[in-house]
Amino acid sequence: MIEAPHYSSAGAKRDASFALPADYYDGTVNEPVLHQAVKVYLNNQRQGTHATKTRSFVSGGNQKPWKQKGTGRARQGSTRAPHWRGGGIVFGPSPRDYTTDIPRKVKQLARKSALNARAREGALHVVERFAFRGPKTAQLAQLLTSLGLEGRKALVLTAGTNPSVYLSGRNLPTVEVLPYAEASAYDVLWADTVVVEEGALTGVMPEPLPEEPESAELTEARSAKKAAKKAARPAKPAKKAAAKPAAKKSGKAAKPAKKTTAKKAAGKPAKKAAPKKKKKGDK
Repeated sequence: MIEAPHYSSAGAKRDASFALPADYYDGTVNEPVLHQAVKVYLNNQRQGTHATKTRSFVSGGNQKPWKQKGTGRARQGSTRAPHWRGGGIVFGPSPRDYTTDIPRKVKQLARKSALNARAREGALHVVERFAFRGPKTAQLAQLLTSLGLEGRKALVLTAGTNPSVYLSGRNLPTVEVLPYAEASAYDVLWADTVVVEEGALTGVMPEPLPEEPESAELTEARSAKKAAKKAARPAKPAKKAAAKPAAKKSGKAAKPAKKTTAKKAAGKPAKKAAPKKKKKGDK
């Protein structure tokens, strides 16, 4: 059974050590698998955008620098040949994809070997819980100093996702914060020491911290700020009461009545009937 130093949330060391789970921390360290996992991880970080120009892509060199015979010098066909200054590159790198795959069980074995290696070295520390009410870099730095890890590369593994701890360690160059389930073999080997939250090993998630009550000074300052903000607002002008019209306005204005003349009132005279056309044979 492998044991690890046990600390409180404030960094005080406990008298008894923490017994690591025997089914996972059994002392297995497979170095060839660790090498393969690290190589795959580094390969997958490469962008593969490197490129060089061969003699076919270098500008110039379209004609022979001198004639083939009679000069006493060696024959040359182009000034962009690889042995010329400014010529093309032979067998240079070209853009390629460095993505490398690794079997899932091999990856799991490499992670297990890395954690076991740190546990056997005594570089694995167990903390009861990370009691962070919010992001606080100074609090995390003080905790690591209490554990005697100041200035060393530390990997902090939390039980589940903890944004407060992650944001607290983001500004520390020698600290990396990850959930325990997401740490890879490379992350563990990168760090000199590993700090694990107890809930990540036991499987019992820590309960959320109760909200801290506000102090009287903070409450008083907040109320004074609200009062000053209210006093700084300009007073609203009083609205004038508009006199309401007696009758409601219609949607369209009334059209003026058309004037009628006497001729129009009398009416137009009746039209005379047109004379009938005489037919042939009528007298």
